[in-house]
Amino acid sequence: MRAFIKHLKPASGFAHFVHIGLNILLPVLLLILARIRFYQLGFVLILLSKWRMFAVRPRHWPVHFRINAVDLMVAVSTLIFMMHSGSGAWQVVWAVLYALWLIVGKPLTSMLGVAAQALIGQTMALMAIFLAWGAAPLVGLVVATWGVCYLAARHFFSSFEEPYGSLFANLWGYFAAALTWILAHWLLFYGNIAQPTLILTVLAIGMGSLYYLSETDRLTILWRRQFVVSMTAVIVAILIFSDWSSKIF
Repeated sequence: MRAFIKHLKPASGFAHFVHIGLNILLPVLLLILARIRFYQLGFVLILLSKWRMFAVRPRHWPVHFRINAVDLMVAVSTLIFMMHSGSGAWQVVWAVLYALWLIVGKPLTSMLGVAAQALIGQTMALMAIFLAWGAAPLVGLVVATWGVCYLAARHFFSSFEEPYGSLFANLWGYFAAALTWILAHWLLFYGNIAQPTLILTVLAIGMGSLYYLSETDRLTILWRRQFVVSMTAVIVAILIFSDWSSKIF
């Protein structure tokens, strides 16, 4: 499927520049809508940009949604970041980063490229969820975290031909939901990054790297020990040096 999609995209010539121009147009429109505070239309525009998901029979919609989930995470998160930006300059920065995602990041099809897409999508979506809806009911945060992490994991495993990819994705989503259920009782922020986002990102990088090295026959005992020790040290440091006072509700 990914090879077919890649074949459809123009690689050179006039069509290639038109393709790039259309990719730049969406971030520019989102920036304009954010500047005039017409955010609702921005979300509608993002959905319309994915019209191909609905150009098939309804029974194929779930599969097409899963394939496009990471791209939707990045797009919606970008608009949310624009909504909460303190200045127009930051809104421009987010628009530029989103354009780079569409032109450089989204077309990647290698194992490392797909893994990077999954990590970026998950991290941005979790940041956006806790930034915009950090005060939402606990069940909402848990379900949203599960959905984001499950879809990101499915995207990650899609390039490895993993027969248990769906099972592993469900396990990762369940773990993320359980962690959120615990930590959201003492929801801490480091700047604009919530503690669950930081911990899940660290674990995703470490566990994803171990899986990649294992699948490419490059995982040694030394690498395994280094990743496990590093992940443990970072998480312990986060938990120990966090201010837990007056955070229980």
